[in-house]
Formats: sequence, structure tokens, C-alpha cells
Amino acid sequence: MTPFAFHRPASVASAVQLRSAQADGSYLAGGQSLLPAMKLGLAGPSDLIDLSLLPGTQGIAADGGSLRIGAMTPHAAVAASAEVLKHIPSLACLAAGIGDPAVRSRGTIGGSLAQNDPAACWPAAALGLGATLHTDRREIAADDFFLGLYETALQPGELITAVSFPVPQRAAYVKFKQPASRFALVGVFVSEGPQGVRVAVTGAGPCVFRARELEAALAKGFNAKALDGLSISAEGLNSDMHGSAAYRAHLVGVLARRAVAQSV
Repeated sequence: MTPFAFHRPASVASAVQLRSAQADGSYLAGGQSLLPAMKLGLAGPSDLIDLSLLPGTQGIAADGGSLRIGAMTPHAAVAASAEVLKHIPSLACLAAGIGDPAVRSRGTIGGSLAQNDPAACWPAAALGLGATLHTDRREIAADDFFLGLYETALQPGELITAVSFPVPQRAAYVKFKQPASRFALVGVFVSEGPQGVRVAVTGAGPCVFRARELEAALAKGFNAKALDGLSISAEGLNSDMHGSAAYRAHLVGVLARRAVAQSV
């Protein structure tokens, strides 16, 4: 691990200012992706800007027809939240299935979304519910946020402060996890809500994506049988030692049916 300077700002404005002043600085949220990368020599920021003390970036609150979650809220807090369990229980289920207790206690929703790991769970929730990401300078719709492998619409130094999830009529998330990392080999988030039917898939491709053909079928009837006979193309999907592209394509259909059946 290369040497670095450590900063702990007390406001969002200070954090953004520090980041803009560094040629190779990096925000530190939960550190569950960044620190392992630094230990392996895959990342070597000159400065780490710790976000743990930023006011207004933690907590969960119902806001009209949506649920707003601060970007620095740990996965474990989402999993245990009475507000989440009341309004969008599928988010609590998703958060409870991330990593292990140590990861859930440190990892944050904002860090996960900013990282946009191709097998992460939170991108599927954001895209599957049509969330809005709030930053220090604007609001970004989830449909416009995830651009590619580890790539997002965030501009240099832009900081996610909160995420608003529209409360759906029903939703569920099901993943087939890689047993060692507990990342999603494939994960499918389905919802029916203010934005219609949405189906988001993580783990299968280079980036989270919407399965439009499944959405169209479910829009005609939100039940597992509506997906009978449909198949997902394996073209462009991931293929590695854990599963071929064809296997992942098959899993998308299987998990989508399970998610629809479990939707509440």
C-alpha cells in the first residue's frame, strides 16, 4: 500500500473542496472496495477523504411517496430499519444479504452505488425501483446513472449525499450469490410501482441493466407465469470461472420468476 494523506472533513462542502484540491484524492465511505484495492496495489490515491462525519448523510426517513436514505447509511442500518421494513421491505432483505456482518456494518449504500461494481446489489435496487440519487450539486435518475463497468454519471469530485426510492406497490430482490464473496453471480430486482413495472439485473453483465422484455411481459400481468416461455439472450453477458454467459442468462429468468412470486 502506497503512502497517503488522511482527511476527515466536517461538512459536505469541505469534503468536496478537499477532493477538488487533490490531483489524485479519493472519497472514503465504508472502504469495503477501496481499501482491498489499495492493499493489492490496484489503487493508490494520494489522499483519502473520510466521509464518516458529514452531517445529513446518514439516516432513513419516509418522504411523501418515497424513502430517503442517506448515502453514508450502513447496510446493517438499512436491514434493521423499521421505516424500510414498513415501506420497502425488499430493501431490508437486500441489505441483509450483502456480505457478512462486518461488511454490512461498515459498507454504505452511497459507496456501493458510486463504485458500481457489476455484481453489487444496491445498483439493482436503485435501477429496479427507479431511484433518484442526490449529490452535492444535482439529482440524477437511476436510469441515467449507471453507464458501464465501474462507470457512473458522477463528475470528478461529485459526492452522493442521499438516495430516494419511490415506494412501490410490491417488489422483491432475489440473488444467486457467489458463495465466497456473497456478491451476486446474478441478482434480479422486480417492482411494480409509480413508474410501472421494472426489472433490474446485476451480476450478469458488465453493468446493472433493465430487462425490458421481462418488464413488458409483467406489465400485462404481474405474475410468474407471465414470464413462461421467455428467455434472455446470453450475448454480451459475463462469462468466467463461476458461470458461463448462457448460465447467467438462464439464471436471470429463474430468479425473475422467484422475485415476482415473492413480491410484497
